[in-house]
Amino acid sequence: MTEPIRILHVLGTVNRGGAESRIMDLYRQMDRELIQFDFLVHTDREGHFEQEITDMGGHVYRVPRFRGSNIRAYRKAIREFFRDHLEFRYVQGHMTSTAAIYLPIAKASGVPVTIAHARNAGVEKGVKGIATRLLRHNLAKKADYLFACSRLAGEAVFGRQAVLAGRTVYIPNAIDVGRFCFNSQARASLRKEWGLDGELVIGHVGRFDYQKNHEYLIRIFYEIHKLGRDARLVLLGEGAGMAAIKGKAAELGLAEKVYFLGNQRDIHKYYQVMDYFVFPSRYEGLPGTVIEAQAAGLRCLISDAIAEEARITDLVQMKSIEAPAAEWAALILETADYLRAGRKDELLRSDFDVKRQAAKMAEFYITGNLAGLTDT
Repeated sequence: MTEPIRILHVLGTVNRGGAESRIMDLYRQMDRELIQFDFLVHTDREGHFEQEITDMGGHVYRVPRFRGSNIRAYRKAIREFFRDHLEFRYVQGHMTSTAAIYLPIAKASGVPVTIAHARNAGVEKGVKGIATRLLRHNLAKKADYLFACSRLAGEAVFGRQAVLAGRTVYIPNAIDVGRFCFNSQARASLRKEWGLDGELVIGHVGRFDYQKNHEYLIRIFYEIHKLGRDARLVLLGEGAGMAAIKGKAAELGLAEKVYFLGNQRDIHKYYQVMDYFVFPSRYEGLPGTVIEAQAAGLRCLISDAIAEEARITDLVQMKSIEAPAAEWAALILETADYLRAGRKDELLRSDFDVKRQAAKMAEFYITGNLAGLTDT
């Protein structure tokens, strides 16, 4: 029996982040007798998806986290890894902060095809952000192919010239549309079970860090209450900033109104419970959560710093996070009453269904031909 083509995806972790979730959605759709995914991560901790990856025949490999000061040790670890692993036909680097280091090493070690995959349109503040920009500055010249989840992400990671020259390939952050579609029976059952009948439920999904801007989200929620509307805020995700946001909620007298639910396996259920999805990120590539929310028929108010490609349906409105939080709150309340319905057909037409994308990616991995990826 012929061995499957092995694709190595390079990530920070295999936890329930956006990039990881989208890659796992693709992985589940692949014919694993033809194509197998493996993962190179930069942590010693076991990730949420690790057991599932193993069960599907994939492997999770580890190298030390890059810290700047350990660049020699990092290069050495990468060289040793690719010296010992000659089985990959493709290396797809989603961790673009150090892709300019590991992709050329992979190529020199004999990997036929290297891909840099831009999934974000910004960097963290401070020294870490400056370092990331420096490390990425010539990445466009160090990979065979440049993939991006949006034009903004492509420009942020590879530079505007690479996008204008047509070197970047747009790969939508596709989801399992059917899994997230609106289900009125599930909604009614879950809201009753969780004691949310009659409540306005604002929802958000994202890790607690600078990018996601939870402090602004809490201010919006506070302004909703000031306008006299009792509501609940459901927050899914984890991260180092969670404690500070819990403290802010308590300071504003909202502790009992804000639900910190962490990472959840059956996240599609939580979209059914929500009435409105609010996403005031400082920057994004193309957030899969906003796509999931639209599939679930949720009206969404998102930051205008987010890629325009996220606005697939008329459910999405964009607003500046420079505006007062009270304006966001007022707009939410003005538009909170609407007929809830799934938007499956619109998402399928927009190429955001993972089954369709998996077929295109499989063809690319097997043939090496980009033409199928650029067809709509």
